[in-house]
Amino acid sequence: MARNRGATTLKCRRVRRDPMRDYDRLPAELRAWLAGAILPWRPRSALIAFEKARARLGDANLALRELDRIEAAMVSKDARRIWGKSHPFARQAGASAKRRDTC
Repeated sequence: MARNRGATTLKCRRVRRDPMRDYDRLPAELRAWLAGAILPWRPRSALIAFEKARARLGDANLALRELDRIEAAMVSKDARRIWGKSHPFARQAGASAKRRDTC
């Protein structure tokens, strides 16, 4: 059953943890990033991606930019498949699909 995921390629798994508790335990900058995310990230998968990127890049802000890139690639893949190559997000394969104010 697709539920509210529509025709996305996101995987469907049963959650066996308390996602709100996991979300509350995330670093503040990652919680803020998730609040503006386009896709419905699980707190655990967002934390794993964030920690890997931070370990590799050495900076939390660069890690968040890497999450932007990862998310844009996922949105681009779905946009091409669902709406075709002419969709604005489908044309942004390498660019960030997210519009975010930076302070």
